[in-house]
Amino acid sequence: MTDAELAAQLAHHAGQILLQVRQSGLIEGKPLGKAGDETANQFLVHALRHQRPDDGLLSEESKDTAERLDKERVWIIDPVDGTREYGEARTDWAVHVALAIGGKPEIGAVALPGLGEVLRTDKPIAVPDPAEKPRLVVSRTRPAGEAVAVAERIGGELVPMGSAGAKAMAVVRGEAEIYLHSGGQYEWDSCAPAAVALAHGLHCSRIDGSPLVYNQRDTYMPDLLICRPEWAERVLAEVRDLASA
Repeated sequence: MTDAELAAQLAHHAGQILLQVRQSGLIEGKPLGKAGDETANQFLVHALRHQRPDDGLLSEESKDTAERLDKERVWIIDPVDGTREYGEARTDWAVHVALAIGGKPEIGAVALPGLGEVLRTDKPIAVPDPAEKPRLVVSRTRPAGEAVAVAERIGGELVPMGSAGAKAMAVVRGEAEIYLHSGGQYEWDSCAPAAVALAHGLHCSRIDGSPLVYNQRDTYMPDLLICRPEWAERVLAEVRDLASA
């Protein structure tokens, strides 16, 4: 099994496990999110340790260790991206499985179990044509200030959505043109989405235009831009202008 096939299989099966946990009806509310996170994480960690024992591993739901820092190949996973949305039985949550090689988001899969889809680096889909008016996906509850300001400047439309993975995949799936985030994230929030977006020919960077670098000692990665390439220069310029204002 190739790394890309493994990532896709892991994301898919973790998503099915999460759906089964929720459909059991035995756990509700916040405990459901916790149970889903822990159950999916156990599956992913054990499967990766079995399939790729020599690789490093970073998971949101596991204690981090310095061991991964010496590894060229590091799997970066988020068992449930969008715990609130998962618990509310919405569709805008995801499972992230990525492989960073030399700090770059090379391989990955993002499962959208509520939609029955897995988007992956080795089997890119055709990205639909853009809308005439640019759409920016933003948080349902806390839209990033930069995203709101940029939308106003470029005549864009805000599209509220749940998890980071769902937002990034909305750009891949042609439901939006721009995902601009500046509200704080960690490596597991963006590694798989960035890998998949890059495989689909999209622009991925920090909001200052610098590259996304993974497997760092400090896993905090506060900002991100994933967008159609024709919008990258304009959005980055608007962010720079806002920062200097």
